Amino acid sequence: MLIASAPIAARQISVKTLGGVTLFKNIECGCLPMPNRYIHLSTLSRYFATIQLFNFVMQNICKYSKFIFALLLLKRMTEQRGSAMNNILTELEARRNGARMGGGQRRIDAQHAKGKLTAHERIDLLLDEGSFEEFDMFKAHRCVDFGMAEQQYPGDGVVTGWGTINGRMIYVYSQDFTVFGGSLSETHAEKICKIMDMAMQNGAPVIGLNDSGGARIQEGVASLAGYAEVFQRNVMASGVVPQISVIMGPCAGGAVYSPAMTDFIFMVKDSSYMFVTGPDVVKTVTNEIVTAEELGGASTHTKKSSVADGAFENDMEALTEVRRLVDFLPLNNRQKPPVRPFFDSPSRVDASLDTLIPTNPNQPYDMKELIVKISDEGDFYEIQEAFAKNILTGFVRMEGSTVGVVANQPTVLAGCLDIDASRKAARFVRFCDAFEIPILTLVDVPGFLPGTSQEFGGVIKHGAKLLFAYGEATVPKVTIITRKAYGGAYDVMSSKHLRGDFNYAWPTAEIAVMGARGATEIIHRGDFGDPEKIAQHVADYEKRFANPFVAAEKGFIDEVIIPSSSRRRVCRAFASLRGKSLQNPWKKHDNIPL
Repeated sequence: MLIASAPIAARQISVKTLGGVTLFKNIECGCLPMPNRYIHLSTLSRYFATIQLFNFVMQNICKYSKFIFALLLLKRMTEQRGSAMNNILTELEARRNGARMGGGQRRIDAQHAKGKLTAHERIDLLLDEGSFEEFDMFKAHRCVDFGMAEQQYPGDGVVTGWGTINGRMIYVYSQDFTVFGGSLSETHAEKICKIMDMAMQNGAPVIGLNDSGGARIQEGVASLAGYAEVFQRNVMASGVVPQISVIMGPCAGGAVYSPAMTDFIFMVKDSSYMFVTGPDVVKTVTNEIVTAEELGGASTHTKKSSVADGAFENDMEALTEVRRLVDFLPLNNRQKPPVRPFFDSPSRVDASLDTLIPTNPNQPYDMKELIVKISDEGDFYEIQEAFAKNILTGFVRMEGSTVGVVANQPTVLAGCLDIDASRKAARFVRFCDAFEIPILTLVDVPGFLPGTSQEFGGVIKHGAKLLFAYGEATVPKVTIITRKAYGGAYDVMSSKHLRGDFNYAWPTAEIAVMGARGATEIIHRGDFGDPEKIAQHVADYEKRFANPFVAAEKGFIDEVIIPSSSRRRVCRAFASLRGKSLQNPWKKHDNIPL
């Protein structure tokens, strides 16, 4: 027997002589196969046979060594490649972390010291956890003047991307005040324009979190061009996708016009302000001394100017309320309003509504009580709550579907329409019509507010805005007259004559040209000196006209309903109108009296 040795293991070789032929057969060779070999040894010595066997084994050992070397080389290359990839991934993560730091920890600490969140923190709060996908994280400005080439920050002062709010897609941009004060540069504008274009293309709302000092002066006209590009996108997106602006810091100069063209503007109290020219410029030009808060703070724009739709205590509350608002809105103008599960019976009857209207016609009551009692779970999201309080606007749900509400508020100015109320309601009605949101109108209006200030301020044209908005609206419209509906205000408030679909009235409704006493004094002016006759004429007028039945006889009221059944009636009305299809005549655009 001969024993062949190899580095990997001992190989047992058997030698047999059969008719002068010796067979060398590999019994076990591990992972290195050795084929059968037959060698004729009739004239060869045993020594030569041993040499041949040794040569054969050495050849296979060499082959095996090459194979092992190749495996070792491949392993080393894999390790090197893995190490290189790890280095690349480590560098990528480091760059991402650097971009998320914005202007650095010192500036982040300063932002927090003011009670404000950073751009990334705001997005994390606004969107569903883990849903945000950022675009252009490493994009930087191209300015080389005034030493700007040495000041490069990834992202260039704005964080852009998309994510979800309760599972529904949203595009968002958040200006970063820690980078050049959030000022807008050419590339900063390009990032905003990119997500606005994508939002229109893909049919999703755009939310802008504004915290910017304005145009970046170092870039000159390039930054102004960037603003104009953003403005153009605001115009194109209007009525296509909902646009929401949240002012969470300064917003001055040309920067204010982008939020001004969006559908909703919200502000944070004490930390945000908007104005075209700041306090210093105002003092220089007009010699007026005013603070930034007085000139353009949240209180000013929610109560006086109506620029903002709501103000909140801090960043967290503002972002939470924006999430709530988004839940009411469709993603775009091609979709119906969202429908969510509801647990409130559509046929629910509320007996307290039967006594909501006071016996005294001059005594006010709170219309919000009616809104809350007929909506799903009493959920009412009010828009512009602090402005023009004589009219209410906001969103409710009926059978889980969004409905816009416009309602006169008798507790303020007896519910009269005026300039501010007309503007507020007209804009809200047009938004609802643009995004296929049905409109519920609750009417208790004694007319338009009289006075020189109203006439000089253009109440005629402003009142016409509301009339125009209702008249052009093609969405389902349901109206309930609870008490007074006098004069032109009756027509304006979604009357049957403005293509109202369902027009209901409570038994307490009074539909007439004017109140009984005013009408009597005009019709019976000859009896003005006789109090008894005037009183009788007033009573006769009230009996004849101070009710809903004259209008019902003429078909201007579809039904006089029991107040406690209002929710059931409204739900059934909107359910019957889900398939409504109404088209206005073709036109390039209308010419609303602006």
